[in-house]
Amino acid sequence: MKLLVDFAGIERIRELYEYFPLDGVTTNPSILAAVRKPPYETLEEIRAFIGPDADLHAQVLSQKAEDMVEEAHEMLGRLGKNTCIKVPVVREGLKAIRLLAAEGVRVTGTAIYTPIQAMLAAHAGASFVAPYVNSIDNAGIDGMGVAKKIQETFENHGMTTQVLAASFKNAYQVQELFAFGIPAVTAVPDVLESLLKNDMSIARVARFQADFEKLCGAGSTMKQ
Repeated sequence: MKLLVDFAGIERIRELYEYFPLDGVTTNPSILAAVRKPPYETLEEIRAFIGPDADLHAQVLSQKAEDMVEEAHEMLGRLGKNTCIKVPVVREGLKAIRLLAAEGVRVTGTAIYTPIQAMLAAHAGASFVAPYVNSIDNAGIDGMGVAKKIQETFENHGMTTQVLAASFKNAYQVQELFAFGIPAVTAVPDVLESLLKNDMSIARVARFQADFEKLCGAGSTMKQ
């Protein structure tokens, strides 16, 4: 099971890493643009913080497959070999996935809205495929159903490509997909925070504290 944060602001990433057992960071061109700094400056800060072995996903922008491959080489040179190159699963992207996978590059097939896109990307050699759960919902289709169908297809065919589900609107979606067996998810900071938001737990902790303070005095703990 992998849990990643879908964000690029380094200070927020540092804060989240203090509390959550995160396995890496995912970005896309829109996320990088929101930081309002040169893209490589942002990505190199993230890589320096998470270390050389953690997953860092970053996306190519070129339109032709050969240019995507060249762009990927530049990204790997600057961000390290464990960088996962995100390639949109469109016609040229599918060709680029096959070319990069043949070189041993870890590729994430992205902008996936249908199970057949995911299947094609996996068959071309992608290490990950990223269905956009909430964006699929917004198109009037069952986003979680699509992610589950992809996972079932991979299992039925014995494929090693991992589903990296993305684009969540709430904690329930993350919980349900992990329970189903989706191996990896990436979520924005607010959704990550919502994974621990539980009023019953907060109330129970407050009750523990109040009962203990009646016995031992205000502010008491088990520290001597």
